[in-house]
Amino acid sequence: MFDAGRSPAPLMSNPRADRVKEAAKLAGRPARLKTGRFLAEGPQAVREALVAHRDALAAGRPGVVVEAYATQACLERLPELEELAEGAALRLATDEVLAAMADTVSPQGIVAVCRIPSPTLQDVLGTRPKLLAVMCEVRDPGNAGTILRAADSAGADAVVLTASSVDIYNPKAVRSTVGSLFHLPVVTGVEFEELAEAVKEAGITVLAADGYGSEDLDALQDASALRRLAPEAADPAAAGPRLENPTAWLFGNEAQGLSDTELSSADFRVAVPVYGQAESLNVGTAATVCLYASARAQNR
Repeated sequence: MFDAGRSPAPLMSNPRADRVKEAAKLAGRPARLKTGRFLAEGPQAVREALVAHRDALAAGRPGVVVEAYATQACLERLPELEELAEGAALRLATDEVLAAMADTVSPQGIVAVCRIPSPTLQDVLGTRPKLLAVMCEVRDPGNAGTILRAADSAGADAVVLTASSVDIYNPKAVRSTVGSLFHLPVVTGVEFEELAEAVKEAGITVLAADGYGSEDLDALQDASALRRLAPEAADPAAAGPRLENPTAWLFGNEAQGLSDTELSSADFRVAVPVYGQAESLNVGTAATVCLYASARAQNR
């Protein structure tokens, strides 16, 4: 049950209140740029935001959640959300207030206003990452969220979006990450030339996911397994990328794929083999396959 003694503010019931309007504006990019905040909706996203908030405070860093709003019914159904909200400003609100705040028709009883983090590319490279996922002009929020979630699941160290990619903090993209947005550094707005130069200087192999690539992902996985299981049979002088080495994968635009500049900047172009009759793979699906191939080689 919500602890009214810990949050004495009255129930928010006016969907036209200024605070509600300010939260609703975060659905738009101008408000996000101006305030440095975005909106997370639903129990899963808010749960991960609150966990990240708790961990940040424990580490002496600024919190993630500025304020959260929930219905009494939501907190009774999911009491762990109230427990996680210790140290965050949590207020009770009516369904009408949440509907006015949220981008979705049914925000599932809870929303949170969160700070947009600002890690830099140099911050990420300074940690000596083994696996990076780079979105080059990926424009669809759903695809961007899928790639970020795949990167999180594969244990990638960070995700990078080039300057022309989708705003990962727009409501649809945030929802499509299903909370993974709060799990790993996300660097946005990077110019590709800067990225390519910095990554190579850090000694990271750049692989372009390209349906016409000369390298076959299955063959690369076989070679990695051979080096691991029968090193005496592997050719140490064999050309081609090694999936077990630190790697940055490039994933391109949904319609045009990777540009000539992006392809030429890669150390190798790698194709995911298609055994059926499909013309190609969706970029989110291809990214998942590629990232897991690297993760498997690096973690074995």
